[in-house]
Amino acid sequence: MDTDTPPYQWSRALWADRVDARFLDGLRDAVREHVLPFADEIDRDDVYPTRAIKAFARLGYTSLTLPEEWGGQGASYTKCAAVFEEASYASAAVGISLITILQAQTMILHFAPESLKQYVLPKFAQGLITSYALTEANHGSDIRSLDTKAARTENGWRLNGRKSFITSSAAAEAYIILAETPVGVSVFYVEHGMPGVSTEEGANASTFGLRNGPHMDLILENVEIPFDHMIGTEGKGVRQAVTTLDYSRTVAGAISIGIARAAFDGAMHFAARRRAFDTTVLQFQGIQWYLADLMTEIDAARLLVYEACRALDAHEDIARFSSEAKLLASRVATRTAEQAVQICGAYGVTMNAPFGRYLRDAKAYEIAGGSSEILKNTIAKHLLRFMSAQQEANHA
Repeated sequence: MDTDTPPYQWSRALWADRVDARFLDGLRDAVREHVLPFADEIDRDDVYPTRAIKAFARLGYTSLTLPEEWGGQGASYTKCAAVFEEASYASAAVGISLITILQAQTMILHFAPESLKQYVLPKFAQGLITSYALTEANHGSDIRSLDTKAARTENGWRLNGRKSFITSSAAAEAYIILAETPVGVSVFYVEHGMPGVSTEEGANASTFGLRNGPHMDLILENVEIPFDHMIGTEGKGVRQAVTTLDYSRTVAGAISIGIARAAFDGAMHFAARRRAFDTTVLQFQGIQWYLADLMTEIDAARLLVYEACRALDAHEDIARFSSEAKLLASRVATRTAEQAVQICGAYGVTMNAPFGRYLRDAKAYEIAGGSSEILKNTIAKHLLRFMSAQQEANHA
């Protein structure tokens, strides 16, 4: 009985297309060829999926939303979300690798000086691998005050400090860095090959989910960079970083949807083939109810993710919808993975089954890229601003 591989061919029949069919056909062919056969290996060995990312770059998927002048396609975030969803159906590690590339692109595209855009943006179509290096050991997610410092020099900036637990750092060729200047937290572009840049594997570098290589520490020792490698306005780095995260959280929701769909399809595939008590497991009403609830929740979360993409393209309520999309999608992915294990019984908990990977990846993404608690705070702030505006209008 073939129960080991989730039936990827079900995707079109079971889940409604959200982008045009021709785009999806090519994307799914790429996933089948470059991601699906290596998903278990990437997770087991905790390695960065370089081959998959470089292949996606050749096919234009890593520069999809960039303007054509920078080697991109100027595509909508709906298509971008489809790339993340389909890639993560096969391997969430590939999805998380793609997201740190998108974060760097977003930061540079929206805030960098023209000279840095010309230098960096065309490299994404050529396969540039980047990392978003915000976190420090002493500050965690609090990026308002940092130990990494940047000082002006005669020719540019000198950076010193250490970033910790950095996603995609096992293979990154360049980094988006947050560092403090006398004015405040600012953003910088740093290449891995620059003198004084090195990485080190810390004690807690490996995670149980979203395993795309150890989360290395990034060490900056008197790293000299040109003036134009500062991105945006000095002292406005926190605002720029938050804006970038608002963009990436939408496609983070798409990653969770990909995990949920894979877990659902795999569990239903197993239940339809596994025989017990002279029938298939799928014929048990209790199992049908599990699947009915899960399909409804996945459809609802998926609709919200693509509504968040519409908000991105329209530049409307981005913080609200991106936070809602990631909050709901990550929650649904974890619930789906848990129930998939339950549906598959003893097989579900075996190492040969993919469900442990789905569960680990789904749970990790309730924390990574903005924890559920942080997202709730963002949504609540939106509500508070709304109520304040209503009260002011009533008193006017």
